[in-house]
Amino acid sequence: MTKLNVALIGHQFMGSAHSNAWRQVGAFYDLPLEPHLAVVCGRNRETTEAAANRLGWAEASTSWEEVIARPDIDVVDICTPGDSHAEIAIAAAAAGKTVFCEKPLANSVEESRAMLAAAEKAGVLHMLCHNYRRAPAVALAKRMIDAGEIGEIRHYRGAYLQDWIVDPNFPRVWRLEKSKAGSGALGDIASHSLDLARYLVGEISEVCGMLETFIRERPLEDGSGMAPVDVDDAALAMLRFDCGAIGSVEGSRFCPGRKNYNRFEINGSQGSLVFDLERMNELEVYREEGANGGFRTVLATDPSHPYVEAWWPPGHILGYEHTFTHTVLDLIHAIDREELPSPNFGDGVRNQCVLDEIEKSHESRGWRQVEA
Repeated sequence: MTKLNVALIGHQFMGSAHSNAWRQVGAFYDLPLEPHLAVVCGRNRETTEAAANRLGWAEASTSWEEVIARPDIDVVDICTPGDSHAEIAIAAAAAGKTVFCEKPLANSVEESRAMLAAAEKAGVLHMLCHNYRRAPAVALAKRMIDAGEIGEIRHYRGAYLQDWIVDPNFPRVWRLEKSKAGSGALGDIASHSLDLARYLVGEISEVCGMLETFIRERPLEDGSGMAPVDVDDAALAMLRFDCGAIGSVEGSRFCPGRKNYNRFEINGSQGSLVFDLERMNELEVYREEGANGGFRTVLATDPSHPYVEAWWPPGHILGYEHTFTHTVLDLIHAIDREELPSPNFGDGVRNQCVLDEIEKSHESRGWRQVEA
C-alpha cells in the first residue's frame, strides 16, 4: 500500500483531534493509501517533541516552512489559529501539497479567496475541516433530505451554545483576540451552524445579524494586567436561503450549563429533523404520514447508517473524535481518486462571505446580500 506522508502544523486541541483521526482511521477502515504521521510542527521545541511522542508523530519540527518544503510530505494539515491559515496554506499549495485546513478557513474574505486561488493555481486538492457534517446522525439527515423524505424545506434553526468564558476572570486567550481569531463566537462556533445550514438546506442568499460582547476587558494570561476583548461573545443571525427557506443561527459562549450544545431543527412540508451534538448518536424524526403524534428517536448506530459499518455493534455509541476520523477517511479516498473533497476551500470562501455579511449587517443594522 502506498504511504501518505502527513505533516501536522499545530498540536493543541485541534491538533490532538486530527492526530487521533490519522492514527485510528486505518485500524477500522480499509484504505487505498496508508497514512503515515511523518512530522508535527509547533513553535516550541520542547512542547512539540512532547506532542510528537504523545500523539504518535515520527518527528517534531519548529519550522513549518522547512516541513512544507520537504519532498516526502504529501499532505499538510493546518491546525493553527486563524491568523496563520492563509500563509501556511498558500505556501503548501505552491509546494504541491494536498492542503487540509481547520475552520474557519481564514480571518477574512480576502484571505480565504487568496487560499482558494492558490490551491486552484497549483492544481492541488484542498479540504476544509467542518467535522460535524460527518457525525452519522447528521449524514443520515442529509440522506433523508436529499431523498425528499421531509418534503420542501421551510425552516432551519441552528444554535451552538457554550459557557466556557462566562467567568469575567477567565483570561484573554487567543480566541478572544480579533487579530488572531478573526471573530469570536461567530467564527468559532456559529460558523459550524452556518456550514451545516449550507450542507443540509442550501446556499444562503441574505442575512441580518447582531453581535454582542458582554465582557470587554479580561486579564492577560501571564497575569501582567488587563487587555481589551475585541471579538463578539455572542452572535445572532436571520437567514434567507436560495431555495426559499428561512432560518436562524445563534452562537454564544455565554450560556451557563451549555457545554457543547450544537443543535439544529429543520422543518419541511412533510416532516422535521432535529439533531443535538450532546446526544450525537440520535436523530429526531417526525413525518406527517401516519398518526404517531410526535417525534421518534432514531439511534444512528446501525451498519446501514453513514460511516457506522466499520465501528461497533448497534447501540455501541460513537463520540466526538469519530467525526474527525470520518473526515480523514473521506479525504484519503478523495486523494486516491484525485477528486476534490467536500467541504473544500470553495465552501470556506462561501462560509466566510456569510460571516462577513453578518458582521456588516450588525454594523449597518440591516439585511445584507451574500455574494460569493
